Amino acid sequence: MHRGRTTSGGPSTPAHIYQQPPRLLIVHVAVPSWADICSNLCEALQNFFSLACSLIGPSRMSLFSVYMVQNRHECILPFVQVKGNFARLQTCISELRMVQREGCFRPQGTSLQLAVEDGLQQFKQYSRHVPSSVALSYTSLEITILTSQPGKEVVKQLEEGLKNTDLLRVRRLQVVEITKGVLECMDSASPVEELSNDERSILGTDIDLQTIDNDTVSMEIFFKAWLHNSGTDQEHIHLLFPSGCFNNFSRARDNPMCLKCDLQERLLSPSLLPGTADGSLRMDDPKGDFSTIYQMASQSSASRYKLRVIKALKFSGVCESLMYGLPFILRPTSCWQLDWDELETNQQHFHALCHSLLKREWLLLAKGEPLSLGQSQRAPASTFYVIMPSPSLTLLVKAVATRELMLPSAFPLLPEYPPDDSLKTMESILDSLELEPTYNPLQAWSHLYSHLSSTLARPQGRLQSSWESRTLRKHPCKAGQLQANRVRATVAPLPMTPAPGRAKMPATQKASWEAFLLPSNEEEEEEYP
Repeated sequence: MHRGRTTSGGPSTPAHIYQQPPRLLIVHVAVPSWADICSNLCEALQNFFSLACSLIGPSRMSLFSVYMVQNRHECILPFVQVKGNFARLQTCISELRMVQREGCFRPQGTSLQLAVEDGLQQFKQYSRHVPSSVALSYTSLEITILTSQPGKEVVKQLEEGLKNTDLLRVRRLQVVEITKGVLECMDSASPVEELSNDERSILGTDIDLQTIDNDTVSMEIFFKAWLHNSGTDQEHIHLLFPSGCFNNFSRARDNPMCLKCDLQERLLSPSLLPGTADGSLRMDDPKGDFSTIYQMASQSSASRYKLRVIKALKFSGVCESLMYGLPFILRPTSCWQLDWDELETNQQHFHALCHSLLKREWLLLAKGEPLSLGQSQRAPASTFYVIMPSPSLTLLVKAVATRELMLPSAFPLLPEYPPDDSLKTMESILDSLELEPTYNPLQAWSHLYSHLSSTLARPQGRLQSSWESRTLRKHPCKAGQLQANRVRATVAPLPMTPAPGRAKMPATQKASWEAFLLPSNEEEEEEYP
């Protein structure tokens, strides 16, 4: 399958660092396992899109569509822009919640295949009508199939059914098997299933297979990977070292050793989300170190962002109070434009660097070099970074303060022995605390998801509610039509597949979907007094 990689002939805009390919999510509903999966999946989707729709700045996700496959395939969300469409996404999630969880179904063997073909055809139709200025963003599609059925069987079924289908516009086709939760299968806890070479030769390598646990956190983590800049058209960072084979320092600067790296965010900046802190407490301004290293790292291929290593530091010789801003992760690049030998050598050198830094307990001090500027432009102030090793094949990068940023501070030495009474009091308080060996952020939550969801839903919901009430008062006969238009996405039938007859839901059941669109007054009062 052609991966559909795209290249750009000119400088990219800042939005390039966020833009992900359009995505099609196909939810394979199979009873009775759907009853165990539904609530976790819907909660994970709700939480994820509350983040994706709230992030300030360019949209990190472009087009998104959802199909449901039960006894037949059905589009419950046509391709829409993610940002600004939280209400439609929430309606789609509400419809998934209403899917029947029990009963007897006779699924067609070709339902998944038809969903892939139908979604691909919808994407082609959509991309024909977009302006030429954004057409390059819609050249390829990523398809993810969520299923509780055995993943290998689903892959075989798809490969057999799609062998005569034109998949040139599909960048990636992924099958994700949702397994039983950790509490239900303690004896066989394996987060990701790897296929042997023999199995890969049978199943093929064009369809990726992954397994995730049936819990909300695991599903959230899977969806959040969609917010990463996962493009492989070019490497992001050049990490430059003075070459050790030259004694002349000036010559070493002209012939540095270069490690080609990709840059990845470790976490989302709180300043990119509304309502996470007071304006006076926003520590991670996206216009600061965020832009200097993350945006510059994603410029055109003519000018890679460079970090030049200046010296090594002892691990214990850097005070954490001197570091600021968001941390970033460096990995050896996976740029497809480099030949295989260069990729392998680059990864081996990166591995050796991580190993040596850990062994010596060293850090690296590096200076960001400005991109090539015109004669009339002034070079910006330099930013310095500390590069720290880890037991994994990654390096941690954090900005470090320079002379110009330092403020005077007094740090008196700690007296050796505090007063006995105070010591006993504080020792008693500390002994009463629960002690954990490590901090696990997945066990700490700040109710951010519910805050973002209510913030996104409240203005649209109130306006929509008043508009609907006026419409119903003037035209009572349009009540059913209004509910149908509001809840279910309308998709034009495609000539490639016969449009299945869609059974209409009772008006009372459709009206119950209102409960999923807006938070109740009691919930709002309880969470936001």
